[in-house]
Formats: sequence, C-alpha cells, structure tokens
Amino acid sequence: MVSPNTDSLVVHAVGLTKVFRDFWFRTKAKAVDNIDFDIRPREIFGLLGPNGSGKSTTIKMILGLLHVTRGHLSVFGKQPTEVSIKRRIGFLPEESYLYRFLTSRETLDYYGKLFGLDRRTRLKRIDQLLDMVGLSQVAHRPVGEFSKGMQRRVGIAQALINDPDFLILDEPTSGLDPIGTRQVKDLILDLGRRGKTILLSSHLLADVEDVCDRVVMLYGGKIRAAGTTTELLADTSSTVIRTPRLKPQTIARIEQVLREEEGAAIESVEAPRQRLEQLFMDIVERARQEQVETSGARMGSGTAEFLRTEDTHASASQEDLISTLVQGRDEPRRAKIVEATDREAERRQAAARESEEVLSQLLRASQAPEQPRAVEVSRVPDKPADVDQSVIQSLLDDDKSGKGGSS
Repeated sequence: MVSPNTDSLVVHAVGLTKVFRDFWFRTKAKAVDNIDFDIRPREIFGLLGPNGSGKSTTIKMILGLLHVTRGHLSVFGKQPTEVSIKRRIGFLPEESYLYRFLTSRETLDYYGKLFGLDRRTRLKRIDQLLDMVGLSQVAHRPVGEFSKGMQRRVGIAQALINDPDFLILDEPTSGLDPIGTRQVKDLILDLGRRGKTILLSSHLLADVEDVCDRVVMLYGGKIRAAGTTTELLADTSSTVIRTPRLKPQTIARIEQVLREEEGAAIESVEAPRQRLEQLFMDIVERARQEQVETSGARMGSGTAEFLRTEDTHASASQEDLISTLVQGRDEPRRAKIVEATDREAERRQAAARESEEVLSQLLRASQAPEQPRAVEVSRVPDKPADVDQSVIQSLLDDDKSGKGGSS
C-alpha cells in the first residue's frame, strides 16, 4: 500500500507507533500500533474507526502535536514538527475551541492575522467564508450564543482561512443538522475537485462512503482494512438489476427463465425508496424558496472563490503589499473612529490647559516679592492718673509699725 515515490506524498507513514506511558515509563496504552499508510496529493483520504481506535492520535502525530514513539512519519516530505509546513495545513479539531465573546467575523479575522494575511485579503476571505457556511446574517453575534452546529460552521471556516493545501477534518459533521452535513460533504467533494488534499476522520460510515477516494479502517490501533471505497464495498455474491416498474406476470416470466438458465430464483423485488436525507433537503429548499424566515444558519452559497489550487497563501505579492500600504495611508477613517478620536483629543487638551493654569499660578506665587510682615507695636500703657497718695502711705506705715512690735 505504500507508494515507492515518497517525495510527492503529502503524508508518508511506515511502522507508525504511539505508546502512552505512566509516570514510571510503564506502557499505559498503545494507541497506534505499527501502521503503514500514504496520503497522495489531490485525494480525499478517509480514516475510519470506532471511538478509541487511534484516529485522533494519528492526526495529532501528523500535526506534530504528539511525538512518534516508533516508526517514520513525514508531511510534505518533512518532519511533522517543521514550522514551515504549518501554513499549508488547515485543521478542524473534533471540538471547536472558539473565543465565545468574539463574533464569527472577529474570530476569522483573528486566525487570519495568525497566518500573516494582510487586511484586504482577510476581509475578502472572511466575507466569502461566512457566506459559504451560511453565517453571513448572524456574523455580528458572539460565538458563545451559537448552537453547536453553528459553532462547527465557524470552525470549518477557520480551517480554510489560510487556503490550505492539506485539510484535516476530525469529525467535521459532528453537531451539524442534515443541511450542514450535506453542505460539508458537498464542500469536501468540491475542494477535492479543486486540487486540495483532504484527510477525513469519522466514525459515520455514510459520510466517508459518500466522499472518500481511499479508506483506512482502524481498530485497536491497527489497520484492519484499506483500499478504495469501490474495492471495499464491492459485493460479488449477487447481481442487482434496476428496471422501470414491471407487471407481476413479467416478473414471474423472468424468474422462470432464471430457474431454467441459472438454477436460481429472485430473492426480492423492491420499489426504490428516496433517501431520508434527500427528502429533508427538498423540504428545506422549498421553505427557502418560500422565503421562510429563520434566526439560525442558512444555506451556504457554495465553495469560497479564493479556495484555489495555486500556492498563494499567507505571503502577499509585492504589488499587493504596496497597494495595501497605500490604501491604509489614504483610506479615510471611519466616522466612529474619528468621532472617538476627536473626543479623546478634546479631553486631553482640556486637561493640558487646566494643568498649565495650575502650574502658572504656582510659578507666579513663587516669583512674587515677599512683602515684609507688619510688626505689631505693643501699646504703651497710659500714664496712671493722679491719686491721693496719703492713703497708700498710711497703709505702708501701719505695716511697718506692726512688724516692729512683733519683733
């Protein structure tokens, strides 16, 4: 199953093994056990298996989030931990980890900045992606208010913001309604036609059967079956003949011929049934044509235009860069930003004027000549008025005579 020309492979795994150990380095679980597989360019590759079969562990090793215990694994011919290959990969995890207070538009803008996309490219791609996943009408609402299915749609758009060459989808239809499930499968098929390489991990067999070119089935960390969907699903034990509606007597004559020629009989005669998924989609389409209002996600508009096969990802051309800089310099500011800036400037100017006035008052006070303090002249007592001194003298004489007698 391993291709001899490994240079052109997107993913090449030989003897891939992942063992989880406890604190004492004893084997705790062997999540992936000596598996070999290749993912070729421009193919949709399915990774099937029940819960705990090693699908998510394999994906994490491909992304470089887990180290390989044994074996060889390369992505685009390099080690999975190589930083240069990260911009070529888009990843939708099993659970969408989003900032609940950001809107879907702000979320995509944030991830676009992480990939180094310029502002003009980000805005263009965000509009196309929101339209593609049917969230244009609710782009102003915080992601925390979305249902699980609507958050899943944001996660799908996030995985495509960098226009990846290799798209990894871990349970992409989890939480989606039948509309979203059908749209995701159509999107995967369309991206495959546009030259994208896609790894689809799922335990929903119908999803994998509808879209995948080749499939690997895991159980207990080992590959139990591998091949194209046609090879794996072919049943050579019986023959199915589909015809227009037949009369009972015609069916009886056919069965008689079978008995005579083949020694066989007709096992069953069934009228074709419409699939429930198709019936549901028809009902939704009729409601949409009747313009029935809904507050949830809407039908997408098809694959975003920028998701092409050319290798033009995060780095913009020199002309785009120059035009972006010129546009950023000449672009008039929005009214709200100007208004807020003007108010802030007025507040700062008022505060500056007030500070200058206080400072000038302090300077004037410190530079003014100090006035001499007025000395309070003590009041000179008035000259006592003339009194009769004879009374005072007589008292003094009496005092002296008393002292002399006592002695």
